[in-house]
Amino acid sequence: LKEGVHINAVGSSIPTSREIDTATMVAARLFVDRRESALAEAGDLLIAMGEGAVKGDHVQAELGEVIIGKNPGRRSPSELTLFKSLGLAVEDVASAAYLARRARETGTGHTVPM
Repeated sequence: LKEGVHINAVGSSIPTSREIDTATMVAARLFVDRRESALAEAGDLLIAMGEGAVKGDHVQAELGEVIIGKNPGRRSPSELTLFKSLGLAVEDVASAAYLARRARETGTGHTVPM
């Protein structure tokens, strides 16, 4: 990977599978949407932990901590950063609200009775 790259890993959410190899996991500063979920479900992290390559404290911060400024996120332009997302319901709700608002604003989409 090139110096300074950022990876958003959102594909695998099963403890026994991964999309990020151990070498990348070791090299990257790891951010997650929720620590507890990552330590129970993120195969990318769990497999590397099982190999003894990283520990649970390899998780630098949750995304929310970066957003509110509690954690700086990237510390240098050359740093490799990795966001492992397992998904949060609030992310789905925020996305749906945005899309519904944009559909109303642009007159697109269809109203579905419920």
